[in-house]
Amino acid sequence: MSAVNDMIRVPALRTTDPAVFGRVAVLLGGTSAEREVSLNSGANVLAALRARGVDAHAIDGIPALVEQLAAKRFDRVFNILHGGDGENGVLQGLLQAFAIPYTGPDVLGSALTMDKVRTKQVWLAEGLPTARFVRLPHGADVATAVRELGFPVFIKPSAEGSSVGVFRVMGESDLAPAVEFAKTYDGELLAEQLVAGGEYTVGILGDIALPSVKIVPPGEWYDYHAKYISDDTQYICPGLSGDDEAEIRRLAMAGFRSAGCSGWGRVDVMRHADGRFALMEVNTAPGMTSHSLVPKAAGQVGIDFAELCWRILEKTLGGAA
Repeated sequence: MSAVNDMIRVPALRTTDPAVFGRVAVLLGGTSAEREVSLNSGANVLAALRARGVDAHAIDGIPALVEQLAAKRFDRVFNILHGGDGENGVLQGLLQAFAIPYTGPDVLGSALTMDKVRTKQVWLAEGLPTARFVRLPHGADVATAVRELGFPVFIKPSAEGSSVGVFRVMGESDLAPAVEFAKTYDGELLAEQLVAGGEYTVGILGDIALPSVKIVPPGEWYDYHAKYISDDTQYICPGLSGDDEAEIRRLAMAGFRSAGCSGWGRVDVMRHADGRFALMEVNTAPGMTSHSLVPKAAGQVGIDFAELCWRILEKTLGGAA
């Protein structure tokens, strides 16, 4: 391992007995735009937990889960429901009402970070760096807002993930598709400064900021295809070294905690050409597919996929850090 990884102290497991978790629901699928990715992630998590002896079962979507919880068939939930009600606080509030422990941040952290605009507003209030942006409520004049912000920009939904509905607008000739999308999209959008430096992500596991991952897509940017389909995307971990690596991990943890998050997640960070970092967004139920980044980073500090799933589930035990 590198010197960077040597600085990360991984605590001992809290338990090695799968029976302490009871019956575990692995919540996956659902109805959001990220359903297929969630099914993939969930299948991987389910297999990993079962391989370590956990009594885990797949549940597709929140309505099916409610039925099972009402019948008191589960003791805790491993949430791998990407997007929508799985990450916006709705599920978290439901589970708290049922007094069922669950993975990932609570209602506040989930609801806040699902909204990119409000997350950025909190970061700015906390003095944390983020890319310049303009909030675009439904019906806003997208073209005018983009021109005021200045090209190049990304236009994206404030409350979607997995690069769904994202437009890369380099100049006037790229505006039309984004403007047309805005007319049909009911939610809020944001126009965000395109940071032309390196793209990084930092996985969070309890009190540990895992080694950064530098993302080098085969095309011009890290779109849905580069994330989930292409085998040509390069992932460099650790993405940085020395003081730069320490700083990006510190900043990611500060961004995670200031947004009310705990448990586990992932913080995406861009780096300007002059070396400054910019927090971009927080993912409270990160992907767990073969292309996903938290497992890659965990592997760098000796945590394999099955152990990662176990450690995430451990955070649902009383008093887990």
